[in-house]
Amino acid sequence: MLAANHLGRALYADAYADPTGAPNLARFAFLDAAARRFYPDWDLTADTTVANLRTAAGRDPHDRDLRDLVGELSTRSDDFRRRWGSHNVRTHAGGLKYFHHPVVGDLALAYESMDLRGDPGLTMTIFTAEPGSSTDHALALLASRATPQENLRESAHPGT
Repeated sequence: MLAANHLGRALYADAYADPTGAPNLARFAFLDAAARRFYPDWDLTADTTVANLRTAAGRDPHDRDLRDLVGELSTRSDDFRRRWGSHNVRTHAGGLKYFHHPVVGDLALAYESMDLRGDPGLTMTIFTAEPGSSTDHALALLASRATPQENLRESAHPGT
């Protein structure tokens, strides 16, 4: 994950808690126990994650960072290694994802992913909630709790 707005950061707070640097959703899914709580259908998420990594590896088999990630996950996660060995390849460009956020509970978010033409290899994913749904209300609550204090201070004191 390269970037997220403040609500995306709040949604993926556990993934952002990774002390090793930028959040990596594959590493989060397979190496962090919080992922099994965060993804109600963890098996589907795990299958999709591996299929997407296989697709990325097919596009650029010489990507050193991807090879390193696959190596790390293969040595540290039996679940990953088993799925990687199945050679499942597919791209998921849209659908519905389910989450269980520790603060606001269950969420059902429609998503659509699109490749960024100006930056080959990068994909932007947009999540939306059905207007008026319980997920919509939960996201509003999460957004109200997630306003970054640093941004509030910066806007009150520009240039400090």
